[in-house]
Amino acid sequence: MAAETNRRAWMSLLAKAPAERLRVLWDAQSFAPEFNWLRAPEIGATMVRGRTGGTGAPFNLGEMTVTRCSLQLASGEVGHGYVQGRDKDKAKLAALVDALMQGDKADVVKATVLEPLEKAMLDARETRAAKAAATKVDFFTMVRGED
Repeated sequence: MAAETNRRAWMSLLAKAPAERLRVLWDAQSFAPEFNWLRAPEIGATMVRGRTGGTGAPFNLGEMTVTRCSLQLASGEVGHGYVQGRDKDKAKLAALVDALMQGDKADVVKATVLEPLEKAMLDARETRAAKAAATKVDFFTMVRGED
């Protein structure tokens, strides 16, 4: 169960990561695993669902473009990549990272790709939160002293 949770976490991180940042981190490493496509990158659409108030009945919000692919490393690990948008290269990199995270290079990939991505995304979130906090207005009611 923990392995499934971890995989879910890194797949989510890869899907949300900025494509350019992922490419820079990937290119900085000497990963060049041989692989075979199980499903070449393909662009499609998926229905996005929402809930009224976050807890109400689900409804179809609209469609979103996604790119997906699957590959198998020469060592046997299978990786999948699902990313928002039409970026086939990002989907391929996500699938490669997913496959490598299931093998003996998992610690190296985690330290050189996933952890820097996570740190950059947390820093961006904190920056956005700080900007929002700077615009916060505290409203208060003064007692007017009338009896």
